[in-house]
Amino acid sequence: MTRERLVEMARRSIAHHNAGTTDRVDSITTLPASNYYDPERWRREVDLVFKRLPLAVAFTAELREVNSYKAMDVMGIPVLLTRAADGAVRAFVNMCSHRGAQLVDVGRGSVRRIVCPYHAWTYDPTGDLVGIFRQDDFGEIDRSCLGLTALPVAERAGIVWAVLNPKGTIDIDTFLSGLDMLVEPYRFGDMHHFRTEVLAGPNWKVALDGYVDFYHLPILHKNTFGPDFSTDAVFHKVGPHQRLTSPRQNWGKLEAVPEADWQIDDLMGGVWNIFPHGSIAGFDVDGHKVFQIARLFPGPTPGESTTHLDFLSLGEPTDDFRIAVDKQVEFLVGVVRDEDYATGLRIQRTVQTGAKKEFLFGRNEGGAQHLHRWIDAILATADEDLDELFRAGNG
Repeated sequence: MTRERLVEMARRSIAHHNAGTTDRVDSITTLPASNYYDPERWRREVDLVFKRLPLAVAFTAELREVNSYKAMDVMGIPVLLTRAADGAVRAFVNMCSHRGAQLVDVGRGSVRRIVCPYHAWTYDPTGDLVGIFRQDDFGEIDRSCLGLTALPVAERAGIVWAVLNPKGTIDIDTFLSGLDMLVEPYRFGDMHHFRTEVLAGPNWKVALDGYVDFYHLPILHKNTFGPDFSTDAVFHKVGPHQRLTSPRQNWGKLEAVPEADWQIDDLMGGVWNIFPHGSIAGFDVDGHKVFQIARLFPGPTPGESTTHLDFLSLGEPTDDFRIAVDKQVEFLVGVVRDEDYATGLRIQRTVQTGAKKEFLFGRNEGGAQHLHRWIDAILATADEDLDELFRAGNG
């Protein structure tokens, strides 16, 4: 099924390549400009999108070994990820059950026991409470009821997804709609994690709009990589997620090859969008593909966001390759920071004036239209109906 879907996407890209056209949706659409700054709208997005849906929070490459952990802050929520002896990844609120102390500082490492820095209560990587400092003095309690607060978590295609609500019930496979199987050929689970860069940006949707838009590439990025790209794009829906391919990029070479002989690697190009907040793009560095995976999170106010740019590759982390990757990372971070987000922050200032009541999304901006339709759909859907929404959207 995975190969068939990739082949179908390739066929569409080849058809646009041959016709010299770009993908167009049915109509231009509008969006209230206030969606990008209204505090009530922003709070609903945080609560109903980011605190209900699975978010890409880590990579297998960051938690490869038994007893490894990653502690992070996600929109003010301290999250702790571990890999226990059974090989499974788990997610918890990074909070002691005794008096709420944060157990582990933000970062990655390896530990057999997680010891609270306040009163030395001790947990194992499965989240079980295994030790209480001077328990005879403290008194008898049922340890089985005082483990760490677990968060729903799943590991698919080398990416770790977690739901920030301990009571979250969304089925991860229904939510992914096959996206994990489509990106599995990249082999993220076998990759090395090279770097993470964290950038401040505008409202999360102002920032994310740029990741689902080829229309701006030769204009905004005219002094960097823009001249190598046209504005044309083909939009491929994968449930709430999507993929953008450029019909001008290498698709014509497949026509001389029978479909049965098309190689998976030749079907994997383009930019993949992980709803609601992620983007996967690959770049060639010294004969290896280096992937930039962006993960965007709302900031503390409607006009702010935080982006984690992670860089992974199958290339061995030799000194020479690390130098080459670092050079590419500096270039890419500069593009995002000084071109995309610098523009986005200016957009944030202008939109908050209220001078324009609507934003326009053209027929050639189907990626953004798809993204915003799904955001609106999530906001209008009750908890118990989310799985059905994703099933219907993948039909």
